[in-house]
Amino acid sequence: MKKLLLLTSSILFTATTLIAQDLPRPQTTAPVAAEAIQKGNWMVGANVANIGMNFKSDLFEFNVNPRAGYFISDNAAIGAEAQLGLQVYDGGENFRYGLTPFIRYYFPEGAAPTHRWFGEGIVGLAGSSVKDSDGDAIVSRVFGLRAGYAHFVASNVALEAILGYTRSNADINTGNSISGLSLGLGFQIYLPGRGNR
Repeated sequence: MKKLLLLTSSILFTATTLIAQDLPRPQTTAPVAAEAIQKGNWMVGANVANIGMNFKSDLFEFNVNPRAGYFISDNAAIGAEAQLGLQVYDGGENFRYGLTPFIRYYFPEGAAPTHRWFGEGIVGLAGSSVKDSDGDAIVSRVFGLRAGYAHFVASNVALEAILGYTRSNADINTGNSISGLSLGLGFQIYLPGRGNR
């Protein structure tokens, strides 16, 4: 009985001590935005919650866009983004895929140590699981402009919100196009280049 009482007292004392300690809170911001967007650094990440509505038809789409880029100068990066998406419309669904090079610029105006505003443009090609009337794959040109906000939650990780306008022109045989606004949420991981370590 003494051993049980001693064991219970020890457990309660340890639990009370652990609960009473001031445990560190999760990090929600980091003052490192200027270091992350320097020339020679790399960025990898994705837009993971990109939803949109087409202006021309009743079309809902969900996209995931993994990307990688390289900073050619402070504040300016070039790279490529994969276009992976699912479109659901009245009468069916469509899986989209493609590759779009991008250029992104982080604006020094309005910058803070923990966040940056940016703009980017994309131009590329995209395909579709839907075939045209001849049974051929549909290949489209993709153009887009986006504006976004990057909030640094750690020394090399930023959460992003992006508002963009994208236009996709189908090839000449189909004669249709898609355009619309989209809102995306994502993340970027910034990796130091060889000279920035």
